Amino acid sequence: MRNISFSDEEQSDILPKTATLWWRTPQDFDENGHLKVDISDLSKLTPRLKILREMERLAFISTEGLEDLRHKLITYRAGDFWLPVGGVKKEDMEIAPVITIVLVGLCASGKSSLVNYMYSVLGRSGLIPFAQTSSGNSHYTTMFLEEHNVLRSMRSGFCVYDTRGLDTNDMIEGLDEVSTWMTRGVRHNQPCFRHDDYNNNNKITNKRYTKRNVDCAIIVADLSEINTAFISGDLKDVVALKSLFNNSSIRKSNENPLLILTHGDTISAEERINSRLKICEFLGIPETTGVYDVACLTEQGILPEESDPITAFALTEAVYRSLMQSDRNHQPKKKLKDWIVLFLTWILCCIGAFFAILANFFSKCSQPHNKRHKY
Repeated sequence: MRNISFSDEEQSDILPKTATLWWRTPQDFDENGHLKVDISDLSKLTPRLKILREMERLAFISTEGLEDLRHKLITYRAGDFWLPVGGVKKEDMEIAPVITIVLVGLCASGKSSLVNYMYSVLGRSGLIPFAQTSSGNSHYTTMFLEEHNVLRSMRSGFCVYDTRGLDTNDMIEGLDEVSTWMTRGVRHNQPCFRHDDYNNNNKITNKRYTKRNVDCAIIVADLSEINTAFISGDLKDVVALKSLFNNSSIRKSNENPLLILTHGDTISAEERINSRLKICEFLGIPETTGVYDVACLTEQGILPEESDPITAFALTEAVYRSLMQSDRNHQPKKKLKDWIVLFLTWILCCIGAFFAILANFFSKCSQPHNKRHKY
């Protein structure tokens, strides 16, 4: 790929004319859209300049790159991005027919809006909403797990799950539920009831839906709420987000989970950049790698490709990266020897538990006898 130089005079002709270049503030860019600071020396890049450089990269390749990346997602099949490591062949790897991506985040962080945006960008559904959101004055909350085929294709190699948001006042229960999804799998229409729900009696899951193991989790966070938290000094929501981000069940490997920041279009450009810098520093992650700023324009009745192809490309790249991350985390299939060892381990554990129960029983039985001898 060609090295991007933001001082190229032809760059302004390459960028989409209809793109909303919100990060190009007079503070950092001149009237020709060129950075005022020389960034040829990468060692002198500040965190702020790294974000600006990343946004310029997305803008530079969004016009032609969007269709190319979308085509790769349409033709993707589970395991396509797998690379041979450890001397194990692909046919010996445990690869599910469909890769499962789960969106997790706090309440009203924009997960359902992001699903609708995926349908619009990847499935070309226009402005038709496929997931009900809690935007505006609505108090709707996702009460069941929802599986979405965002490509709207019968041959889609991946699916996206919309989940119920976590309550900052009860993060322990929420994190336990996330751990259950990550370790035991998810199923379409699976209930997400909490202990304080008004009506949580209907917890029956339709077993006819396929149970899927989660391959990757994407954390969705409301950038406007993050901005408000840092301004007010009330970091309760930010601390809750950090506990979710660092949850051990979400990390399938040494890689950090992907972070998508939504609702950035509701704050100023300066607040948008500073909030991203602060939350990345708070989470201890790079400002650009695995972090995407995605404003869900379909909520406002705007077609993303016509108004902001840069954001549309950012979302597509985030999905693409999540699939690459998923295919790197596949485990080898268990062989007969592994099942025998697992069975023997289970037998030994049962024997150990049986003798522990016997020891406890005889210990209690011997106590009255010892007391009689003592007197």
